[in-house]
Amino acid sequence: MSSLTDIIFLLLIFFMLTSTLVNLQPFELPESDSKTVAPTSVVVSIEKNGQHTVGSEDVSRSALERALRNEIANASTLEKESYTVTIVAEIGTPFDYVVNVMEISARLGVKAILATQPRES
Repeated sequence: MSSLTDIIFLLLIFFMLTSTLVNLQPFELPESDSKTVAPTSVVVSIEKNGQHTVGSEDVSRSALERALRNEIANASTLEKESYTVTIVAEIGTPFDYVVNVMEISARLGVKAILATQPRES
């Protein structure tokens, strides 16, 4: 019975550590009814003014593909198979910016998802 307790304890520590590594910008996200939770490999934040952030590094729109390519290159082989770019776009961000990140992700052969917040009932 103690081995099961040890496993649960280790899982708890793992999830506590990984949840603190995900940094989201403090702005309001679009609302959604979706309850899907997906793994996050890298976060691309987009502000209304067009400012892009990959992880915690500010990048220009023209340097975005190079920054994502570097992030993917630094991932392990196992991680590359399920690599996911999470797009965190502030409400009011021109959709062209979001589409640009999605197209870059497709060219690099990785999945892209849009971060949302739960819709208030």
